[in-house]
Amino acid sequence: MPSKAQRQPATVTALVIAILAIWMALAAIPFLWTLWGSFKVEGDFFSKADWLNALSGKLTQVETGGRFTGDGYYGAWVQEEFWRAAWNSVVVCFFVVTISLTLGTLGGYALARSTYRYAFWFLLAALIFRAMPPITLVSGYLPVFFQWNLWGHTATTIVVLVAINQPFTLWMLHSFFKNIPAELDESAMVDGCTRFQAFRHVIIPVMWPGVITTGLFSFLLAYNDFAVTTMLLSSENQTMIPKVASFLGTTQTKGNVMFAVSSVVSVTAPLFLMILFFQRQIVSGLTAGAVKG
Repeated sequence: MPSKAQRQPATVTALVIAILAIWMALAAIPFLWTLWGSFKVEGDFFSKADWLNALSGKLTQVETGGRFTGDGYYGAWVQEEFWRAAWNSVVVCFFVVTISLTLGTLGGYALARSTYRYAFWFLLAALIFRAMPPITLVSGYLPVFFQWNLWGHTATTIVVLVAINQPFTLWMLHSFFKNIPAELDESAMVDGCTRFQAFRHVIIPVMWPGVITTGLFSFLLAYNDFAVTTMLLSSENQTMIPKVASFLGTTQTKGNVMFAVSSVVSVTAPLFLMILFFQRQIVSGLTAGAVKG
């Protein structure tokens, strides 16, 4: 018969599993509820008479002939052209991630291998710049953009988001490069590689998880940004997050709030899939950046 000391680990394990299961359920319920409600009409999902109408779809069946409807998605994506906002988000995220990673990888490597004291002060200045609220930076850009007639375009938003994101990528990639022994560079150069060839063929393959992790965080910054994109983009060039907010600002029109619910699901679902797909790279990248080796 197992002793009490032997039974305790199993009890602790069961308790941890139960806590994690409860936490996951609480975290998933809001999204699952929104996903379910996106296929209902406004009268059911926001019913004041009985919240169970959101489950049964009473008014949805009366208005559409079925318990579920895709009117919210059709209204958002086709009628209100949410696909334009989705495309703008793809363009903004692609260029922000590409430019941030390119500059951050080169800069982080140079600062990690630098023997001069200016590297520390440069990183400190970047940290101070990153700590500033983005809204204060945008206010400085706006007069120039208005004067040069650049306001409202996705290109200007990309420039500002890269400027805001660059200190973060520099710090994160700098820490990854610091964990890679400099002897790898030296060995490659002894074998005939130039500094850039050693960087490209030897260093980058070693720290690829760090690049992926940093790229994902850069993507999330551009994808989820609201303040910068709202202030810098015109209505026809909006990305998805400001577009969702525009639906919420027209809730007095029947059905528009369901456009917001459907677009929220459309915005959130790709993030779930991306995190599930890259979870191993994220964990290995964060571990590599946190452990000195």
